[in-house]
Amino acid sequence: MSVSVHPSRGTVYSYLILTTLLWGGSFLFTKIGLREVPPQLFVLARFSVATLIMLIVAAPRLAALNAATLRRGITVGLVLGLTNISFVFGLKDTSISRAGVLNNLFVLLIPIITRVLWKDRIGRTSMAGIAMAAAGIWLLATGSGAGFSRGDLVSLICAFFIACHIITVSKVLRDDDVYVVSLVQFATVACLAGATVLALPTTYAVPSLKGMATIAYCALFPTVICFTVQNAFQRYVTPTQAGLIYTLDPVWSLLAGFFILGERLNGREWLGCGLIFLAVLFPLAIRCLRERRPTEPYLEEEVVTASQ
Repeated sequence: MSVSVHPSRGTVYSYLILTTLLWGGSFLFTKIGLREVPPQLFVLARFSVATLIMLIVAAPRLAALNAATLRRGITVGLVLGLTNISFVFGLKDTSISRAGVLNNLFVLLIPIITRVLWKDRIGRTSMAGIAMAAAGIWLLATGSGAGFSRGDLVSLICAFFIACHIITVSKVLRDDDVYVVSLVQFATVACLAGATVLALPTTYAVPSLKGMATIAYCALFPTVICFTVQNAFQRYVTPTQAGLIYTLDPVWSLLAGFFILGERLNGREWLGCGLIFLAVLFPLAIRCLRERRPTEPYLEEEVVTASQ
């Protein structure tokens, strides 16, 4: 996708909201697909198809592929692979409602990771968000009576890898061609998923048409299209504004789980989800308000956000 002129704010917001809808749909389609396809095979199929699609799209640009771009793409792709592998294994053993909310905690994990690795300051609003998130996780863990499931734990680990992926993109990628470096990333994820298939006991079976449709959706929409749209339009908003838009991801997964899969949460679990959602939204909203007053110094670092 190419944007030759500065699009209107409404156009930018519309496209970025569309990406959250497509990403939210990946929770639903992945959950349905995992009924027939083992998690590691699902990731392998999804990113193999995405690699083939991106190879066609990036074919005229392959001259831009050099050793440096290859090295950086592989580095980011490895973290993206861990993100997606943990995503499917978490989603397999929990509801898409809970997974969507827990995955969104990556926004709060970014300042913690940068604090540990680069001694970046954690501002007061982030600390307040982290405290609310901890309370929300406790409510989720104790609300159903079944405790914090294995899928919940893996979904929380996935949030950590999402944060690592965002930081890696920021620290590693340079002025690489978006299409070419995405091709390298997708291929790297496919290779990592292939290694996982070989390492873990896997039951092979030909999926139904529905199962293949879920793989096709996840390969095309939340992978190829969302990456392209995000790279084309996110540059026209601040990181905080983008982050506020991306908090819609768990909203779509909650709605899909409720209306399509019939998932139900009790009052304590809804309260936990609400606290986690506010924990993410509160620091981003504070930063957004500060951005409107550029003469005031920021009290903490911006959080750059992105999705699976």
